[in-house]
Amino acid sequence: MSTIYNISLHLVGNSGVAEGLVLAQEGLQLSDSVHELLTDYFLSPFSSEELFELYHDSGIEFNVVYGAASRIFDDPETLHEQSVNLAKHLYEQSSHPKIKGGEFYTVYFRDCIVDGDTVDAVGLFKSENKDTFLRVLHEGGNFNLESEQGINIKKLDKGCLIFNKERENGYVVAVVDNTNRGIEAQYWMDDFLHVRQRKDGYANTQNAMAMAKNFVTKALPEQFEVSKADQIDLLNRSLEFFKENDTFEMEEFANEVIEQPEVIESFRQYKRSFEEENDVVIDDSFDISDYAFRRQQRSYKRVIRLDRKIQIIIDGNRDHVEQGEDERGKFYKVYYSEEE
Repeated sequence: MSTIYNISLHLVGNSGVAEGLVLAQEGLQLSDSVHELLTDYFLSPFSSEELFELYHDSGIEFNVVYGAASRIFDDPETLHEQSVNLAKHLYEQSSHPKIKGGEFYTVYFRDCIVDGDTVDAVGLFKSENKDTFLRVLHEGGNFNLESEQGINIKKLDKGCLIFNKERENGYVVAVVDNTNRGIEAQYWMDDFLHVRQRKDGYANTQNAMAMAKNFVTKALPEQFEVSKADQIDLLNRSLEFFKENDTFEMEEFANEVIEQPEVIESFRQYKRSFEEENDVVIDDSFDISDYAFRRQQRSYKRVIRLDRKIQIIIDGNRDHVEQGEDERGKFYKVYYSEEE
């Protein structure tokens, strides 16, 4: 079970509006009850299998968070010293008017599990939003109510876990950002942490499914005459391929799902342009991540919208749907066995 070994806390304001940076003189000492509460507060939000890595365009040694985490892993007793450097770095990135100030925690965890391995981790967390709580006071048979502002320990605003694994590649990193809006997400993910998606089964599955969906819905109708029903049929077959297989083979996917040689060639060309435009590389063979599949399938919209208020959802066999036109206009004909 993961445990907190060391922890420091600072107050980081918005540097752009001259809010302060308050640095503590030493690390926190926690009681057993607070220790348990904070462990749950920090770690419970990390449920996604999506992982990242620290990086820098000029070399990983220029990433401030990477340097601080490396020094902490080398000597956990330097955590408070490095937490001061990290707080200053975060303060420098917190200049946009929309960025809220808040408490910034640097934590050293023992015995965290990632990719089936048990390793130590450095956690960086920031609480920005305060909730109002009521206190019930009881004295001499009388009751009174008071309100106060505090941190809701069920709502972590921002956090990351830097696992002591794959140091040469920028470590394995998990990230939480529950604000996740525009500049608020950018300053935490890009400006402060400077992370990018880790190259693994999750990333490959996510990117391959996004690429296949965009090809069917955007690129395909620009090059070939294809109906909405045929597009949805390709989306359904793509989903079925990812659902039924444990591994992804690009050639197998192209032959089984796309089938037509001229469309397959267009698909290969689109893959190259998709990789260039999105700065990703999709392997031709990889293990399919079930978690990534379940998340990405939500973006596959399999609906034909007709006029203003008519929708046809095709979630199964394309052969049951026919399209045509007569003297009354365009139509879809749907065959079925039972009505529910």
